[in-house]
Amino acid sequence: MKAKKSYGQHFLTNEHYAQKIADSLSLDGTYAGLLEVGPGQGVLTKYLVAKGLTFKAVDADADMLAYLRAHHPDWQPFLILEDFLKLPLPGLFPEPFAIIGNFPYNISSQILIKTIDHRDIIPELVGMFQKEVAERVVATPGSKVYGILSVLVQAWYTTEYLFTVSSGNFNPPPKVQSAVIRLRRKGDPLVANEDAALFRQVVKMAFGQRRKMLRNTLRSLLPEADPLLDQPFFQQRPEQLSIADFVKICRWIKERRKD
Repeated sequence: MKAKKSYGQHFLTNEHYAQKIADSLSLDGTYAGLLEVGPGQGVLTKYLVAKGLTFKAVDADADMLAYLRAHHPDWQPFLILEDFLKLPLPGLFPEPFAIIGNFPYNISSQILIKTIDHRDIIPELVGMFQKEVAERVVATPGSKVYGILSVLVQAWYTTEYLFTVSSGNFNPPPKVQSAVIRLRRKGDPLVANEDAALFRQVVKMAFGQRRKMLRNTLRSLLPEADPLLDQPFFQQRPEQLSIADFVKICRWIKERRKD
């Protein structure tokens, strides 16, 4: 099977890294199911099947799944032909589940957002990303790559950069380096579910014009001429703010909307 550019496929060929990715799952008892996104030629899949969890694998490429069925007929019961981004996750497993995979780079950010949206049933994610995306996910305030993805993911998950994988470990080799990260859902998230929509709106607006001060980018969310906008806090730029700071802003906005 040749990799298809339209699916963003780069097949991992190094067995050492396949085993290492599979072993990066914490298996901490918060989940009993495991979903692999983009199994490709199955180099990672065989190590996941051995974990003993309720396992499923989803791929949008019918040819790829036909290849897996032909070479691993015993895998047939847990293979799903579907675009992960369109796959209904509630009810997929009878219990919470983890997500894992050598993710297609062209949808990797969307995979993260969908994970956040289903955080109540996804306690953990382990995945291979383009190194640049992985660095953005784990970035801290003050970093040049700290942005929307950093804040949204870290509001609900702890993030860990595990290891880097060079392009020579794939077929075809991507033009970028890759990295594996792990997300583990926080027991005490900073953002309540009822505030999630406002939090996302604030973060996206703030970083939408990241060189501008918050008093300019968030002005439309607060009453006109609100004295809060003149405070030093709002003269900062978004990359200077911690997640707790964004939570604080959301609380102020909610309080003023009640007045």
